[in-house]
Amino acid sequence: MDEIIKINNLEHWYINVQGHNRQALKGINLQIRPGEFVAIIGHNGSGKSTLAMHLNALLIPDHGSVIINGMDTRKPELLWDIRQQVGMVFQNPDNQLIATVVEDDVAFGPENLGIEPAQISHLVNESLRIVDMSAYRKQAPHLLSGGQKQRVAIAGILAMKPNVMVLDEPTAMLDPAGRAEVMQTVLKLNQEENLTIILITHFMEEAILADRVVVMEEGHIVMDGRPREVFAQVGKIKALGLDVPPMMELRNQLNQAGVQLPADILTVEEMVVALCR
Repeated sequence: MDEIIKINNLEHWYINVQGHNRQALKGINLQIRPGEFVAIIGHNGSGKSTLAMHLNALLIPDHGSVIINGMDTRKPELLWDIRQQVGMVFQNPDNQLIATVVEDDVAFGPENLGIEPAQISHLVNESLRIVDMSAYRKQAPHLLSGGQKQRVAIAGILAMKPNVMVLDEPTAMLDPAGRAEVMQTVLKLNQEENLTIILITHFMEEAILADRVVVMEEGHIVMDGRPREVFAQVGKIKALGLDVPPMMELRNQLNQAGVQLPADILTVEEMVVALCR
């Protein structure tokens, strides 16, 4: 299957306040297939968000290329088409909600695309249904919970019919209930709507839900594989300053105490089964 995203030798520099260059991305190579759910993790400053902003041409490569569904982000004439292909959801939903009524906020993107009003109405209805927010369509966004606001922000992106959704730490400002709401929505988008998902997160319990985990460190990709493969390398993950999923940590401690368990336990259910055996 052809990749929907191809990143080749991507490099990016920032100029700091002293006027010095700082390289944020160092030769990134990454391919993502249609319908894949990829989690990108790494501590602050590892380059995660910089990489995310390259995926819909908010940033342009200083070297190398980012190809979205055959379109090169370095070509200004393709910018509009690329941003229709790749929707971005950011950490703070308040920064993405602009209307005074939920349904108007979801309609904002399609209206700017010049879509016919009848079609916009259908897109709004469908997007709100998918994120389970239809009952709140007449509500003021500022009256919603954090998780509900983020789901409305997701609906606003969905209404523009992207093929890829990039979520940059979308649950970082939410309580556990809000995080659960948003992650349930993300899984639904991937599994039922076949949307390609790229999730930037620092919550390991979110990363284990992905098909694939990419670990970044100082502008490099240092690990890339299925969650079980990546998180089974407990020592390496901790050496990078990252947490491991709770069941992986428990398995590691039990193993050190002499209890032999499989290396790839991720969930409570798997731990219970392994201990019973």
